[in-house]
Amino acid sequence: MVASVSYPGLPSHPDYELAQQMLPKGCGAVFSFEIQGGREAGRLFIENLNVFSHLANVGDAKSLVIHPASTTHHRVDEASLLAAGIGPGLVRLSVGLEDAKDLINDLKAGLRAVEKWHKRDAASESDRQSEKVS
Repeated sequence: MVASVSYPGLPSHPDYELAQQMLPKGCGAVFSFEIQGGREAGRLFIENLNVFSHLANVGDAKSLVIHPASTTHHRVDEASLLAAGIGPGLVRLSVGLEDAKDLINDLKAGLRAVEKWHKRDAASESDRQSEKVS
């Protein structure tokens, strides 16, 4: 479900070394990830969260989530999004002060919804292929 995670505290991040120098106590609570399935999957993920607030700002005491491709950048075509470093399934999280278990369960609910959508989509595609063969 999650294709990639972007967080400067991860060794895989291109600015990891710089983050280690500039932020020796940690990189904070904002990160993003690319969810498989593009705009529709990102939108569905957001719609199935209850603890995270769907807002564009960051750095609040409450946990926030945004899917730029369906909100702040919804009028931008996919090629322009990619040129700006925004994948169609990019989700940005700003983790607040809520209980970690509640946040984790909320994220799991969003991912389960996307997983169900992927399974329905795969079944529909299989049905379409079967019809072509018949």
